[in-house]
Amino acid sequence: MSRASAAQIEHEIVRACHRGLDVPGLQREVLATLRRVMSIDAAFFATADPDTLLFTGAHAEEPLPKSQALFVENEFGAADVNKFATLATSSRHVASLDGATRHERASSGRYRDIMGPLGLGDELRAALVVDSRCWGYLCLHREDHELGFAPGDADLLARLGPHIAHGLRQAVLVHGPAGAGVGPRPAVLVLADEDLAVVGMNPEAEVLMSLVDEGVGPLPVSVRTVATALISLERGDTAAPPVPSTRARAADGHWLDVHASRLQGPPGEGRIAVVLERAGGHTIAQLLLAAHGLTPREVDVARLVIRGTARTTIANTLHISRHTLQDHLKSIFDKVGVRSRRELVGRLLGAPPPSV
Repeated sequence: MSRASAAQIEHEIVRACHRGLDVPGLQREVLATLRRVMSIDAAFFATADPDTLLFTGAHAEEPLPKSQALFVENEFGAADVNKFATLATSSRHVASLDGATRHERASSGRYRDIMGPLGLGDELRAALVVDSRCWGYLCLHREDHELGFAPGDADLLARLGPHIAHGLRQAVLVHGPAGAGVGPRPAVLVLADEDLAVVGMNPEAEVLMSLVDEGVGPLPVSVRTVATALISLERGDTAAPPVPSTRARAADGHWLDVHASRLQGPPGEGRIAVVLERAGGHTIAQLLLAAHGLTPREVDVARLVIRGTARTTIANTLHISRHTLQDHLKSIFDKVGVRSRRELVGRLLGAPPPSV
């Protein structure tokens, strides 16, 4: 392929990432176009919670879905190279398996125990980061052959990563929560400890499972992720995330809080409860603030505005002058696209603010 053609394809991907596509549309467009410039035999494309870095949803191509449980266990319960959360917090967010292992793939448990038996060889992983926040992960696979991904492939993905992250972030804003749908009662799933098989659920769980089932495996990836994270925390694994919770997008547009906890029971009958419930207005607001690209200080200001805190109290709480507060508010309004505190609260919570 000529250099001009490769550059044109890269430009097409960038444009797709800035068209305001929903997540499935963005995933399809990015993967289809990437395949025109590099060989990809299977792909995993996940969305992530920018606060916990856990999966919120995923698209996986064959033969990956059949080994979903093993991949999640490796990601959150074992030491290995190129972990997604590690890439998200590294200076370079893209790495290949061959590069990390110096072409000694068998030194990676993920290759030895999962990818090799599936007939897969090198992988190219990317944490999709923009403005220091991670909105998803992309993993491209090659068949098990001595030739893996080239440095140019990694460089291309590194250039595209912020644009893809922007597309995922835009999906939060453009395709935000709908006005009705998921009921207020939480859904509860009870999982067996040894294999995370479903041993019980309430009626609400049956409905929500259908709304967050990405078709990656027997469990939605968000449910399996928090359950595996809990087990890893209990083992004291150093690779375990700090909190077994994430947020998942339901098919009706609502965001759900998903978290796992241990159930007490007879010895030898370990059970895990996973609760899915509609995310509260303040939780959604926090996600939207991140999606609008606010700085950490602007997020602090916006959170206090959402609570209905008076200007003087905000300035005193954050130890800033009223003039500095006004500068922060102007920047927040510009980024969110509103003109007042009332509009800001209405945009983020869908309701008027309390009187102050």
